[in-house]
Amino acid sequence: MAYHSGYGAHGSKHRTRAAPDPPPLFDDTSGGYSIQPGGYPAPGADVAFNVNHLLGDPVANVAMAYGSSIASHGKDIVHKELHRFVSVNKLKYFFAVDTAYVAKKLGLLVFPYTHQNWEVQYSRDVPLPPRQDLNAPDLYIPTMAFITYVLLAGMALGIQKRFSPEVLGLCASTALVWVVLEVLALLLGVYLATVRSDLSTFHLLAYSGYKYVGMILSVLTGLLFGSDGYYVALAWTSSALMYFIVRSLRTAALGPDSMGAPAPRQRLQLYLTLGAAAFQPLIIYWLTFHLVR
Repeated sequence: MAYHSGYGAHGSKHRTRAAPDPPPLFDDTSGGYSIQPGGYPAPGADVAFNVNHLLGDPVANVAMAYGSSIASHGKDIVHKELHRFVSVNKLKYFFAVDTAYVAKKLGLLVFPYTHQNWEVQYSRDVPLPPRQDLNAPDLYIPTMAFITYVLLAGMALGIQKRFSPEVLGLCASTALVWVVLEVLALLLGVYLATVRSDLSTFHLLAYSGYKYVGMILSVLTGLLFGSDGYYVALAWTSSALMYFIVRSLRTAALGPDSMGAPAPRQRLQLYLTLGAAAFQPLIIYWLTFHLVR
């Protein structure tokens, strides 16, 4: 085999020397790059270089630390403001119920006329939780009753061939808005009547939410027995709720702190209680009459 590499055209045996590589125009400052045999960086090398460069930059580290501190401080502010407007401990108090309390409370809402003692019980100046005191207001029954009312309204609309998500959403939002407006009106009335008591927004929300129990009974009776049964149930539940509201607000919420008040103030407190009770049948009828036909 003849080798021709390194020989000239005339068979000269002098080898040709390869020309040296030209010097680079710029110094290699890539540092973390790994060059593959084609002059291209290895896959992911640029990402690694950027991350290492960012982590090694003191300005970036300071910015990241400052951003973390701002986020932590903002989280603390949000928690502080949330606890300022909504006390979790107070909210837990209104959901401290058990099965026996729920059954007795529902019976009291339907037939309150034989109940004798309406005073809220205290232990070391702290009111007992609902599961230990039947007269204590709770938010469990209003919450569950509201959900049941929305489901029952959907069933009633479906029976009447009028169901749609929009109609059901309008029904639920209307019921919720009416309760919110009622609570705001009661808060304004308590402020104008200068009532000094432990009556809070949660108390008013609980007393206003008990109407959902009467609404459920009225709609169920109307679906089973027609419009006549609906109006009978409406009259019964409305009168029972009015009696319950008057006795509860007068004795448990307004009564103890209003005994020594002047006569005009006592009359204002009485008018406030009677007005809140008289408003219940109107709301119950307005939110349920269209569900029974």
